[in-house]
Order: sequence, then structure tokens, then C-alpha cells
Amino acid sequence: MDGFLYPFSLLFIAIMAFLLNRANHFMLMLIVLAVGAYIVYTHETGHTATDFKNEMVESLDKSARGYSETHGTEGYDANKSLETVK
Repeated sequence: MDGFLYPFSLLFIAIMAFLLNRANHFMLMLIVLAVGAYIVYTHETGHTATDFKNEMVESLDKSARGYSETHGTEGYDANKSLETVK
């Protein structure tokens, strides 16, 4: 069943783009074609938006991991802030 899902989804995208073009919905047709391009890209390369998001989160986590030690901020200390306010 999984083998038929990809061609049928592309056929559905092509039919929807054709119908939207005939009904003069140019922006919706471009959106449908962009979704079709995303489907083809993810099928051919294996890179998805979720993979991209996970890579970005890991990169941010890696860069923020040692931030407090490198910048001299050891975290929030309530007693220290009370001394500063007094």
C-alpha cells in the first residue's frame, strides 16, 4: 500500500493544481504546487521539515549548553539579587 501512496498523492496534487488554475485561483495553485514540490523533495532526499527542526533544536541546545560558564553567569541566585536590591 505504501508504494501507491506517493504516485497517487502526486496525481492528486496535479489534478488539484489543474482545477485551481482553471478556476483562476492562482495563489492556491501555487500553494498546492509548493506542497507537491515538498512531497517530491522529501521522497527523493529523505530530508523532512521535522528533520530540519530537530537539527535546529540540537544546534541551539549545543550552543546554549555552556553559555552560563563561558559568560560568567552561574544562574539565578535569589539571595544575591536580594543583596543587590537592598
